[in-house]
Order: sequence, then C-alpha cells, then structure tokens
Amino acid sequence: QVQLVESGGGLVQAGGSLRLSCAASGSIFSINTMGWYRQAPGKQRTLVAHITMRGNTYIASSVKGRFTISRDNAKNTTYLQMNSLNPTDTAVYYCNAILSEWSTIPTSRNYWGQGTQVTVSS
Repeated sequence: QVQLVESGGGLVQAGGSLRLSCAASGSIFSINTMGWYRQAPGKQRTLVAHITMRGNTYIASSVKGRFTISRDNAKNTTYLQMNSLNPTDTAVYYCNAILSEWSTIPTSRNYWGQGTQVTVSS
C-alpha cells in the first residue's frame, strides 16, 4: 500500500520560511509527478507546484518567486521551500503523487498525503 507522509508544517511569522517534505513509500514502480496543493478554510484545494520525474516544474503565479519545488527521485521525496511567507499562504498543504505500483503497471493513479497545516501570522 502506498503512503505519502508530509512533514515540516507549522506556525511562522510573516516573512519567514518553511520547508515541507513529502515521502512516498510502498510498492512503488515509478512516480511520474509529485506536487503540492493547498486548501484554505472555506476555499477549494488549489495547485501550488509540481515537478515531473525529469525535473520539469510548475509554480503557481501566486507563489512564484517565493516557493521552490524540488525532488529526490532516489528517496521518492519532494520538497517545497517556502520563503517570504504571508498570511494568505495559511492553509493545509497536501502532497500529491501520480505513480504506478508494481501491481498496477502500467496504470498510474493519484495519491494524496494527509495534509500538513501551515499558519502564517501577521
């Protein structure tokens, strides 16, 4: 069974930084894309950033220049470095991975982590 485990959330003052990590584990054959979404109270979940196996990245315009996504394929882990945080970044951040398991080759499925809270105080 595949699991995505996030870490690194917490409370930070405006202007501060946090680094989120997400490690995928289980019977994984390959991971196509790993990414981060966020959901603020009363709002829809939105894409923040994603990165492909080859390292191609997408960063949402709302965080471009402040957030950076990276990935360690050997560890099945993705990171979200968040700088210059402001209160509008407050949300639950969810890790996402599109991957195939050994038992489902070649089909890829969408997996989610449990979410980690990021709170930015003014």
